[in-house]
Amino acid sequence: MSGTLNKVMLIGHLGDEVKMHYFEGGGCIGRFPLATNETYTSKQTNERVTNTEWHNIVVRNKAAEVCEKYLGKGDKVYIEGRIKTRKWQDESGNDRYSTEIQCTDFTFLTTKNDGGNASSNQQQSQQNQSSQSAKPRQEPITPKPEVDMPDDDLPF
Repeated sequence: MSGTLNKVMLIGHLGDEVKMHYFEGGGCIGRFPLATNETYTSKQTNERVTNTEWHNIVVRNKAAEVCEKYLGKGDKVYIEGRIKTRKWQDESGNDRYSTEIQCTDFTFLTTKNDGGNASSNQQQSQQNQSSQSAKPRQEPITPKPEVDMPDDDLPF
């Protein structure tokens, strides 16, 4: 295989509200921390151990506005994107690095009971994204009840 792949899929909880940054040309960026957890049982102490990993998520333009509107601290969300490392200098002139997840697709996993319908929010968020990779949702098929009709009552 001659190509490369930079793809990240995360399911986690927001650690803070979405912070928006707007630009002169009309574009915007939304940033928020996402926590993912790993839980296992320690073989030495036989105790359950939970490790939390924090990810810096970056969402752009319409998708960022949708995230700002519908996501809040603690909400569960599925994020798909790619890893990007930025190099910058602090006040002292030292080189610093930031690793971010550039979000290309997302799905809200927390249902909102306060007046909003989560499935319509999810559909709206997927419609507003630049890359549509939503898979069709299959509804369960329920059999129709049989009706006893006499043969002489046929409408034709």
